[in-house]
Amino acid sequence: MRTGLGHLLLQVANVNPRSVTTHSDRVLYRSIGVFILLYFVYATIGGAAFIDASSGYRHPWYQWLVGPLVAIGVVAYDRAVVGRVGINYERLDSTDPHLLLRPPTVGLYLGRVGLALLFAVVVTEPLMLARYRGEIDARLAETHNAQLSRLDAGGAVAGYQARLTELRAQTGADDAAVRSLTDRAAGKRHDARALYRQALADSRGSGVTHSPGCPRGGYCDDLVHRSRSLDVQAAALDRQAAQLQRDQRPERAARAAEQSRLASLLAAERAANAAVVRGDSGFGARTAAMWRLVTADFWGVGVYYLGIALLMVALDCAAIGLKFASRGNAYERTEARAARLREHEAALIHEREVHDARTYGDATAKVVADGIEAASHDAQLARAATDRARAVLHTAVVVDPADLEPRFYRARMDA
Repeated sequence: MRTGLGHLLLQVANVNPRSVTTHSDRVLYRSIGVFILLYFVYATIGGAAFIDASSGYRHPWYQWLVGPLVAIGVVAYDRAVVGRVGINYERLDSTDPHLLLRPPTVGLYLGRVGLALLFAVVVTEPLMLARYRGEIDARLAETHNAQLSRLDAGGAVAGYQARLTELRAQTGADDAAVRSLTDRAAGKRHDARALYRQALADSRGSGVTHSPGCPRGGYCDDLVHRSRSLDVQAAALDRQAAQLQRDQRPERAARAAEQSRLASLLAAERAANAAVVRGDSGFGARTAAMWRLVTADFWGVGVYYLGIALLMVALDCAAIGLKFASRGNAYERTEARAARLREHEAALIHEREVHDARTYGDATAKVVADGIEAASHDAQLARAATDRARAVLHTAVVVDPADLEPRFYRARMDA
């Protein structure tokens, strides 16, 4: 038996190596075996990538168990389709080559194409998402920022922020009232210092009167009194500001406590929103981000994305496509001849066995019928049968009185 890599590839393609007699068929089915092996690797990695994407890209260890199982299932389907030969079992006694094969079953190939498209979505998509992971992460960052902005603009966060703004405004109004009093006091002190400097200058003879000294009732004395009056007013304003602050203290404390509570609630709500938004990074979100990139930059990203996806689909359908294109080759005709020959031989053997069984049955029936006819004409056999029948009938109908008497006495004794 031939061994080696070529024989192994023929076994992978699920064909009978003894029926592959031409060079073109050997190249064809070895190529199909190579495509099946490549697709096994691709389906294994794709299945593992799908499990990884489904688990939120946590890289679970069982992804490398599911991936080969998925690949084995699809490869088994491909091997069944490739190794299948549609043999025509009608008119087995005819040698017409057009009767060797049945018309192709289009539904079988359409089903495989549908399976390929399904795998293109389920298996190829995770591989493409891994290929463009950097671009997708950047797009998801933009999407998440927009989502956080929308969440901050409405809902509980907006309510908390509005209340905090209101409380800050109230605190600002209180601060402004106190600041107004302190500013007025500072202004009066400033004016008092200015008047006092003018009084000192006038007392030195360099003021308005140009006369030294500060006599009572004079201009210098008036400046001094006005300065002192402004100081008194400033002190009164300071006392008012201090009293206002004391009056505001309980309300300020209540507002501070409410602000602290709202700040905690706001931080918790934003953390919850951030966790929800970050959780929106699974397979669906990444697929949506990928398609936004494709539509936004088709010639930069979309062409390569679609090209790689179509290449994977072509690899998926390569084995079945070669099988469909090579229908009616020498391998299939050889297999069809051998199968039709075996079926024809089995049909002839079955027909011969049925004929022999019928002949044996007829002969047996004739022997039995002849034996019964001969026995009916034998007088001695008839008398023996009559005597035997009479004895059986007498035993069944006539009862011996000796047998009845013990029963009668036994019944009376029991009574």
